[in-house]
Amino acid sequence: MSAFKDPFNPDVKLSAAGCGCGRHASHADHDADIAAHTSDSESLGNRAVESAVMRALFPHDETRRNFLNAVGAGTAMAAISTLFPLGMAKEAFAQTGKLEKTALKVGFIPITCATPIIMSQPMGFYARQGLNVDVVKTAGWAVIRDKTINKEYDAAHMLSPMPLAITLGVGASPLPYTMPAVENINGQAITLAIKHKDRRDPKSWKGFKFAVPFDYSMHNYLLRYFVAEHGLDPDRDIQIRSVPPPEMVANLRADNIDGFLAPDPVNQRAVYDGVGYIHTLTKDIWDGHPCCAFAASREFVTTMPNTYRALLKAIMEATAFASKQENRKQIAEAIAPVNYLNQPVTVVEQVLTGTFADGLGNVRKEPNRIDFDPFPWHSFAVWILTQMKRWGQLKGEVDYAKVAREVFLATDAAKLMKEVGMKPPTTTSKKFSVMGKEFDPAKPAAYLASFAIKHA
Repeated sequence: MSAFKDPFNPDVKLSAAGCGCGRHASHADHDADIAAHTSDSESLGNRAVESAVMRALFPHDETRRNFLNAVGAGTAMAAISTLFPLGMAKEAFAQTGKLEKTALKVGFIPITCATPIIMSQPMGFYARQGLNVDVVKTAGWAVIRDKTINKEYDAAHMLSPMPLAITLGVGASPLPYTMPAVENINGQAITLAIKHKDRRDPKSWKGFKFAVPFDYSMHNYLLRYFVAEHGLDPDRDIQIRSVPPPEMVANLRADNIDGFLAPDPVNQRAVYDGVGYIHTLTKDIWDGHPCCAFAASREFVTTMPNTYRALLKAIMEATAFASKQENRKQIAEAIAPVNYLNQPVTVVEQVLTGTFADGLGNVRKEPNRIDFDPFPWHSFAVWILTQMKRWGQLKGEVDYAKVAREVFLATDAAKLMKEVGMKPPTTTSKKFSVMGKEFDPAKPAAYLASFAIKHA
């Protein structure tokens, strides 16, 4: 696991214009130091205790600064610690953020989209936050939904549309749900049976049977978008059925389906087994699209705030680690075993590194085939809601912006991204393009009305 910097620099020299805490040459230096070293919440607590003690002993700013300038911050704290029980004070301070619960169950589906959630167990990211997390492999998305609603799971790996659907009561009774982090961006593909290797034009797919993981999934919406842009009505010209990802390759081999839009490593496993070929990576439909997410009920977030924060921070740290290409092979080894993905390491490596066989005799290099960016853009939520409306899943008027704000917790994500050394965006909404068509999150109704094929 990656090492984290020590947030205290004992060699800082001060000037008469120093900051109020007495450790920095200026207020700007104080703010920069805090921003640069928020990767360890325990160290932040230690700094707060040390600053409080220093202020108590030297209440006048000028006296405090002169003392620290004369002896140095490190020497000063070492001397004070012989007179004042700093260790006990720091421990007491830490207890103010005591975890409400340390033993947690988090459900996941065995796909690479869940990488940060899965890897945090074997690679120690949960333990670092004082958590004992049992990551539970689960059969399908409906089971994930039901077990989290019934509180058998404290939190879960979910498809990014699921917290929106649960909150709005689409497909289940309404329950306030949240999505504080995107697990992965890109990382999906359209895979066809190898018998269709010469039928690459989507216009020729009329009558095909496709599988997607769940009705409320980016896979369903991206497949529908893709075929509709090629002139096919996804409800009339093809069949789309929900199939759990672990069962997709078997269904392709048995000729029950012609293809699927699926999460990895399902696509790569079809190639590995010689039963399918990768037709289109979803990054070529919408580069940077969200897929899966870390999700929890609003009740969990509000009644266990310290546990929630610790869990989310562990996942953020894992996401930051996974976002670096040089770590991908190590991660593949950690998540490939039977209790996690249950896949050959080479299959997982091909997905995570982006160097892969496509099933047609080619080796492709697509470094951003999958990536890890946790920020839950409100505009992602608005786009998803337009597709729910487009295909008749969501009825009536929708306050797109309000739902996005309440479910996709961008503020929480931004705070913790800073703490783990990632740079969150300065806004929560942005425009983007899907198959060359611009989406403006400020105009969802106009976007929805612009489609020739829809069942709204």
